[in-house]
Amino acid sequence: QVQLVESGGGLVQAGGSLRLSCAVSGRTFSIYAMAWFRQAPGKEREFVAGIKWVGGSTLYADAVKGRFAIYRDNAENTLYLQMNSLKPDDAAVYYCAAANGALRPYSNYASRVDKYDSWGQGTQVTVSS
Repeated sequence: QVQLVESGGGLVQAGGSLRLSCAVSGRTFSIYAMAWFRQAPGKEREFVAGIKWVGGSTLYADAVKGRFAIYRDNAENTLYLQMNSLKPDDAAVYYCAAANGALRPYSNYASRVDKYDSWGQGTQVTVSS
């Protein structure tokens, strides 16, 4: 099992920045890829960004390309999401997730909620206009 704990959420003005962190523990050697998802009230959980744990290939949702960056520190077992130029539409609960199974091809499966085996409890991001 993999345990995930997010932190770093909060209230920010539109145009501002936040960095989310996800501490990873447990059977980290079993992780194939990790991702950030978000869920706003009344909406389905949606993919934000993903990264292969080994190799570091990344993938982004169109809505965040050029504004968000996902990266990981394997030595510290931590996943990050740097969010810049935040918009009110970015407000949501953000979740990190880990996939144990291979997602091949990565571009096809990285965004699917059902491909991830472990989830954190979420961290709230609020963006004021």
